[in-house]
Amino acid sequence: MNDVPLNQRKLLQPVRKAETGRVPLFYWMAILFLLKMMLLRHFFHQEIVWTRLAADAAALLALLSLVELVTPMRRKAIAYWPLNAAYSLVLFAATLYFEHFNSIPTYTALYALHQVGQITSSVIETIQPSNFLFFADLIIAVLVWMFCKVRHSRLPASKSVNKIGLLIVFIAGLALSARFIQAGMPIQNELAAAEKEGFLNYQITSAIKSAKDHSIAVTGNPDEIAEEINRLQSSYPYTAKKRETPAYFGAAKGKNVIILQLESFQNFPINLSVEGKELTPVLNKLAAEGLYFPHVFQQIGNGNTSDAEFMSNTSIYPTGKIAMSTGYGDRKLPSLPRLLRERNYATSTFHVNDVTFWDRDKLYPAIGFDHYYDKPFYNDDKFNNFGASDEELYRVGVDQLAETSRQGKPFYAQFITASSHHPFLVPEDRRKIALPDAMNGTQLGDYLYAVHYTDYAIGTLIDRLKEKGLWDDTVLVIYGDHYGLPPEQNDPQTIRDLLGIHYDSQLSRFNIPLIIHMPGGAEGKTVETVGGQVDMMPTLANLLGISLPDEPFTAFGHDLLNIDKNVVGMRYYLPTGSFFNNDVLFVPGTGFEDGEAISIKTQERVADLTPYRADYEYILKLMELSDRYVGSLPKR
Repeated sequence: MNDVPLNQRKLLQPVRKAETGRVPLFYWMAILFLLKMMLLRHFFHQEIVWTRLAADAAALLALLSLVELVTPMRRKAIAYWPLNAAYSLVLFAATLYFEHFNSIPTYTALYALHQVGQITSSVIETIQPSNFLFFADLIIAVLVWMFCKVRHSRLPASKSVNKIGLLIVFIAGLALSARFIQAGMPIQNELAAAEKEGFLNYQITSAIKSAKDHSIAVTGNPDEIAEEINRLQSSYPYTAKKRETPAYFGAAKGKNVIILQLESFQNFPINLSVEGKELTPVLNKLAAEGLYFPHVFQQIGNGNTSDAEFMSNTSIYPTGKIAMSTGYGDRKLPSLPRLLRERNYATSTFHVNDVTFWDRDKLYPAIGFDHYYDKPFYNDDKFNNFGASDEELYRVGVDQLAETSRQGKPFYAQFITASSHHPFLVPEDRRKIALPDAMNGTQLGDYLYAVHYTDYAIGTLIDRLKEKGLWDDTVLVIYGDHYGLPPEQNDPQTIRDLLGIHYDSQLSRFNIPLIIHMPGGAEGKTVETVGGQVDMMPTLANLLGISLPDEPFTAFGHDLLNIDKNVVGMRYYLPTGSFFNNDVLFVPGTGFEDGEAISIKTQERVADLTPYRADYEYILKLMELSDRYVGSLPKR
């Protein structure tokens, strides 16, 4: 050896065992990324179907092969570990999103990222300890790195992978992913599509469908689409017979209108007592004196509360892909406020939060409100994280409406309440009812305290309206924006046992109240027709003496006082293709045949789906036309 030149000795030395046994970082990352995707599948689908992992593996191998191919050897760790951290964060956020909304998030959820700061308390309540498993390997890696720093030793460098083999893996991964995407494209059910395609491939499918929908919408003509909508709706038997004059037409013509959109308000507390005490005595009285619709269901999309505002004013379906305030706040939306402004109404909306929350500063001009009154208009009594209480909301609102009335104009006013917002924390000194010990300290108990306070505050609103001389000339419309009790934290059987009611995790959860109280002491009526939030605007328009066909006005809902049969679609919190009709809630599987139907009356599963196929096909077409219609509307 001594005769061998120094510069050649290294070539003759045996390869160290540590180097030959080293596993390339690429393989470690492939295993870690796939394990995390398996964890995501567990959170999404409550099981791991091994045959579905090929879709995830294909997308991940394509991604990691590309990173391995373009990253220099010395930069492998610098590239992989930040990518792993970002990947873990995305899966963590996707899990929280799914647990809150029961919908698979897509890249469009990023548009709502700036809203998270406003609902921090709700987000924190959603987090489960098991969600942090996505970061377990990162924590271990940091600990190992710190140990090596203390020992003044170095982590072994990554070993390279054959580039030709990587290129083959990359191409194969892309080809397989394309096949999975192609197979998943026809599936309307977002959850079923994501399960079949894998989370990453599903993002591409969503982007392709969105681009296609946008292309169709921007080239469409609103008038032509409206004609197509009219033809479709005429084919559905909403009414058994046509009346010359619709029932209740103009019953509240020229009256003031106040809309109360109640935060997280489900229907089950109406007429419910706990230990002999009514939870909602004010609403119970209003329901008994007015029109009460006990079978109305939420239909909101990504925008949640703001989507409820959008629907109740426009009778247009949310797209389910983006909050309507964000995606369509630049349009001139046909709406009830616009129709009423033509009839000399002053239109205004009230909310204790900042108007930029959910881009309401765009939504309100799009809908056609004259004025909005947001956070700076109220004294912050620090009721919850949103700020002022419902009592303060109504105090300011009634003062403004009294001034409008003095100017001799009728008003249309919308109030968006926030005191019953998740996580339903009502200050001790604002609790107006005592609950049994078994409910105290539970989320159900907190929710009932919030519901009861909301009801109490409505009583203060009515008192103020009477003091100002407005009550006897005002129509009061009250409805819930969406469900309150998260299913993963509230077992239906526990609710049934504690409250002595029928409670279903879907039917009861999505069932919201609709109450319309008119001046003049009209006899109360319970309307059993099934409806949704798209039906609220046509129903109120009829009471105000506005004929939507004569306008003409394109509405995707119907007047609940003048139909015998109804069907309303839902595609957020439930998959696309879900609908409520007079008989059932239907939820599709990969299609109609493997779907499920639940009886609205008995809350039992319905075995024979055959009678509901026509409604399924109809509602898919109607929501498609709604998307095309709103996308074709002119920008302001």
